[in-house]
Amino acid sequence: MPSRAFLASYRRLFAAPGAAAFTLAGLLGRLALSMYGVSLVVLLSERRGSYGLAGAVSAVGLVTGAIGMPLIGRLVDRYGQARVTVPAALYNAVPLTGLLLCVRLGAPDWTLLLCSAACSAAPNLGGMARSRWAHLYRDDPAARHLANSFEQALDELCFMAGPVLAMLLCTALAPEAGLLATGTLGTVGALLFAAQRRTEPPLPVRESTDQRHGSPLRAPGLRVLVLTFLATGMVFGATEITTVAYADALGHKAAAGLLLALVAGGSCVAGLLFGLLTPRRTPGTRFVLCATAMAAVLLLPLAAGLGGAGLGLLGVALFAAGTATAPTMVTGMTLVQELLPQRQFNEGMATAVSGIVVGISAGAALAGTVAEQAAPGTGYALPAVAAGLALLIALAGRRHLTGRTSGAGTSANVPAGTPGQAPGQSPGGAPGGAPGGAPGGAPENAEQIVSGTV
Repeated sequence: MPSRAFLASYRRLFAAPGAAAFTLAGLLGRLALSMYGVSLVVLLSERRGSYGLAGAVSAVGLVTGAIGMPLIGRLVDRYGQARVTVPAALYNAVPLTGLLLCVRLGAPDWTLLLCSAACSAAPNLGGMARSRWAHLYRDDPAARHLANSFEQALDELCFMAGPVLAMLLCTALAPEAGLLATGTLGTVGALLFAAQRRTEPPLPVRESTDQRHGSPLRAPGLRVLVLTFLATGMVFGATEITTVAYADALGHKAAAGLLLALVAGGSCVAGLLFGLLTPRRTPGTRFVLCATAMAAVLLLPLAAGLGGAGLGLLGVALFAAGTATAPTMVTGMTLVQELLPQRQFNEGMATAVSGIVVGISAGAALAGTVAEQAAPGTGYALPAVAAGLALLIALAGRRHLTGRTSGAGTSANVPAGTPGQAPGQSPGGAPGGAPGGAPGGAPENAEQIVSGTV
């Protein structure tokens, strides 16, 4: 019965016409993103014989990507998803192809850095997918909670499967195969996503220039979230490097991939189950509670590492640690939607993701230094401290984590005069937020779609 209720809840979520199509298309692009880092490291370590160069090229790409992502998000908010995603995806394929050619032709190292820096226009498909869910279920907070949970689970699934697939392609075919597949999947996925026009959120009503172009960071709540996400990104980056170093110290470096998969697996399972809980408390309160849980469970890998535990016990601790990150991310993304008007959805979510990316880079760099200077397992203090920092930031800024009274997706944010759409009506003419109005469509209230309580 629990499994039947689980499937029924998510099946009802996909009753919205076109939901499955944009989800599958976006999944291709997000899988490509998770393959990029491993593919690049394997390629440059094999063809140039330098992990240092691979790290520098990767770091440059992360920095410019963190800058470019919010800018692309702003363009999406202003001109629409399809009009921006198509040229951005086609453009981004050019420097990626150039990077492959430079490696193949033996070009100077600086050309690799230049090509990596130019790969800064990748569209944030995860954020745009969440924006579509927010529009489809703008009158149903529980359905948006379920959708955000599902999206987080998809992210974790990609980051479990992506590195494995990239390594398989690079070792079984050629070192270039992983990056070539990354570019192909990323471009095709983005173009297919943009082609799903019937679920694309309509542009909001044109407002004054200041309102349109003001940064979403003017909202104090978003600044709190970005700083919290930066600390959470440090948790991810430090955990990854420390786990690899710990497994290597025990003479089982190959097991590091499995250990990291357990972290992502715990987060994936937690994300799916978290979606089944009906939100009762405010998103701000839930966010603080989730950050508290994350800070608590990240003490488990630290205890295992400092206690010299074997890989089995460490794996259990890492799985448990992963279960707290997904609820934190889900609630954080829900808050982004609650805090910002529709006209800034994509830029706001891209800004939040940029905070995570910067945090991952900082956490990985710090963990690498600790791994070289301290005893194995000491590095697990970094994610524990970062999680504690995330909690302190959330507590300090909790008064700002209050959603807009109109909600994330109320009809107040939907432009009047959308063709075929009356006020309070979703695309397809179905009242009450049930897209398409077909029998068996999306439920009209929270209790029909999820059970439990948050």
